[in-house]
Amino acid sequence: MRNPTAVLTGALIALMVLFTSVFVVNESQTAIVLNLGKVVRSNIQPGLHFKVPFVEQVRKFDRRLLTLDDQPERYLTAEKKDVEVDFFVKWKIKDVTAFYKATSGGNETDAEARLTPIVKNALRNDINQQTLQQVVSSGRAEVTKRLLSSINAGAATLGIEVADVRIKRINFPQDTDILKSVFDRMSSERLQVANALKAEGFAEAERIRSEAERESQVILAEAQRDGQKVRGTGDSEVARISAAAYGQDAEFYAFYRSLEAYKASFADGKTTMVLDPDSEYLKYFGGSKR
Repeated sequence: MRNPTAVLTGALIALMVLFTSVFVVNESQTAIVLNLGKVVRSNIQPGLHFKVPFVEQVRKFDRRLLTLDDQPERYLTAEKKDVEVDFFVKWKIKDVTAFYKATSGGNETDAEARLTPIVKNALRNDINQQTLQQVVSSGRAEVTKRLLSSINAGAATLGIEVADVRIKRINFPQDTDILKSVFDRMSSERLQVANALKAEGFAEAERIRSEAERESQVILAEAQRDGQKVRGTGDSEVARISAAAYGQDAEFYAFYRSLEAYKASFADGKTTMVLDPDSEYLKYFGGSKR
C-alpha cells in the first residue's frame, strides 16, 4: 500500500514542475527564453508555451508602440541661429534578442536613454543644414520622412524600430536676441502693410473728393444754365404780358412807369432832388391843369 504522504508529495512536485514549465504570452507581448542566461528562443508569439523548468527562464517585453518624450533641445540653424525643438518619438521592439542584449537585459529606461541621443543627433544634422525660415516653415511629414531613415539606422543596433518622429513645437530661446529680432521684423512688416493701406486710403479719398468736386461743379453749372433759361423765359413772358396790358391804356402805362421811377428814387428815404417845377419828371406831382 502506497504511503499517502509520498503520493501527495509527488503530486505537489508534479504540479510544481507543470506550473514552472508553462508560461503565457499576452497579445501585447513578445518573449524570449533564456537557458543559463543565454537566449535560446526569441520572438515568441502570444499564446501558451512550455519551457524546461528550473533551467530556462522567460523574459516578456511589450511589443506595442512606446513613446519617448524628452526635454526640448536647442539646435543651431544653417545661419547659426538658436531654435528650441520639442519632440516625441514612437518606437517599438523589432528584434527582441538584440534589444535584450543591448539594453541591460531589456530595460526600457535604458533603451530610451540610448535612443534619445540617436534622435537628437539626427535632428541636429537636419536642422544644421536648414535656414531658420526653412525650419519654421517645413512640413512635419517632410521632416519625419527625412529623419526616420537616419534614426532607424542607429536604432537597429538596439533592436528598436522608430515608427514616427513628431515635432510638437519650435520655439526661440528666451535668452537670445532671436525672439526680439523676429518680433521686430514682424512689427516692421505689419507697419509697412499699414502704411501701404493708409497711402491707398489717402489716394482713394483724394480721388473720391476730386470726383465729387468735379461733379458738384458740373451740377452747379447745369443748374445756373437752367436757371438762366428759366429766368430769361420768365422775363420774356413778363415783358409780353406787360406790353399787352399796357398797350390797352398808354396814359396809365406812363403813369405807372412814373410811380416806379418815384419809388426807386426815394427808396432810401434820404434822397434830395432839385428839379425844375416844369420838369417832365414831376409831371404827375402837379395839380390839374387850369
